[in-house]
Amino acid sequence: MVDICIMWFRQDLRLIDNPALIEANNSGLNVLPVYILDDFNSGNWKIGSASRWWLNESLKKLNSSLNDNLCFMNGDSINCLDKLTDSLNIKSVYFNKCYEPWRIKSDKEIIKKLSNKGIKAYSLSGSLLFEPEAAIKDDGTPYKVFTPFYRKGCLQNSPEPRIPLEVPKNINLYKHKELSIEELNLLPKDDWYKNFENYWSPGESGAREKLNQFLEIGINDYKDGRNFPFKKNVSRLSPHLHHGEISPNTVWYEVKEKSETMDSYRNGDHYLSELGWREFSYNLLYFFSYLPEENLQKKFDNFPWDDNQELLTKWQKGLTGYPIVDAGMRELWKTGYLHNRVRMIVGSFLVKNLLLHWHHGQQWFWDTLLDADLANNSASWQWVSGSGADAAPYFRIFNPITQGEKFDPNGDYIKKYIPELRNLNGKILYAPWEAPENILKSAGIELGKNYPYPVVDLKLSREKALAAFEKLK
Repeated sequence: MVDICIMWFRQDLRLIDNPALIEANNSGLNVLPVYILDDFNSGNWKIGSASRWWLNESLKKLNSSLNDNLCFMNGDSINCLDKLTDSLNIKSVYFNKCYEPWRIKSDKEIIKKLSNKGIKAYSLSGSLLFEPEAAIKDDGTPYKVFTPFYRKGCLQNSPEPRIPLEVPKNINLYKHKELSIEELNLLPKDDWYKNFENYWSPGESGAREKLNQFLEIGINDYKDGRNFPFKKNVSRLSPHLHHGEISPNTVWYEVKEKSETMDSYRNGDHYLSELGWREFSYNLLYFFSYLPEENLQKKFDNFPWDDNQELLTKWQKGLTGYPIVDAGMRELWKTGYLHNRVRMIVGSFLVKNLLLHWHHGQQWFWDTLLDADLANNSASWQWVSGSGADAAPYFRIFNPITQGEKFDPNGDYIKKYIPELRNLNGKILYAPWEAPENILKSAGIELGKNYPYPVVDLKLSREKALAAFEKLK
């Protein structure tokens, strides 16, 4: 009987710099690569619709890299691994750590069950630069403020990020089939995702291409240019990082190396600090497992949120009447992605101008973002709402008119996603309702017909939000 070890792929869909895969290969055993779609243990946080499209494409690429040897399974991870260990001569199981609370709970049960069967389980670090247990304060408690977390907890007190590993050579793959990828039924019934393939190339090679593009072009003016949604100064690596098609270690060291050859070191250093924000979000989720459901700042438990489904739907569809908000929400629907500056703008508008609970935004992003990540999504929504760790103060309310004027000064972004406004220029592009009737008519715009009136008054909604916040004191 053939001795086998399982390489259990999860959010590490790559061959390069994959610690668990390296160790599985070093075991000298035949390696059975496995992917389990676990919608059972994930509960409320099963993979969202847009991410399922990405996962489907990424798994195809990974399977191809493994010469069609990837074993697909669907269900409770514990039961699926049980089935494999009962039917095959499995000696050990290798996997990289995940940090979602449900996965941590499930992993503990799996390790215990495997141990009772005499099967060794090896859990390795392949998804973060700094392990949460290492990046803590001197008193042993977790950080709640980003700058000391990153500068002291990570850069000063934690071990240097691991050097990226090569692709293992001559993997002795073992073939065992359970399901086809089609039988995972990953693709959503609503086929709006068909647009995505025009913008994205899921998989390890697509991740490599995105990083190369960023290092060649985007990084050169990253610190300032990243705020302008029409500029090419963001890496757009977030979906690739979330699905583990490229490791943060690979990105970290290549950006670092590039920074040393650039005229402006600050651009590379600033991008590394953005990777630090990703680490901070995971740190918060690890130590405060209630982050996706509950306010970190408990005073917000008493916040008087509105409950207006009509306003929520208009926000989701990009029909608020505020062009920079609507452009963002339409970019999200069309491409599965949203520029970070615009994420802050649309987030602030939802929770402060519409007074709708951040859970609504979190859920919509979870279903429509290709990079939907439990740690980043939850921490970011709590940040913009003022209820999280090191959050933006609640009274900091983004003005969508001035944000549009400042960060989309020529209207390129707005006009790309709201073509009905393409004939408007100057200040009225950011506030069409203020334009004279003859200007709107010549631009082919009829407010309330082909572009909406504003759903709320900015001044009044701001005052209402600040009054609600005052009650918390």
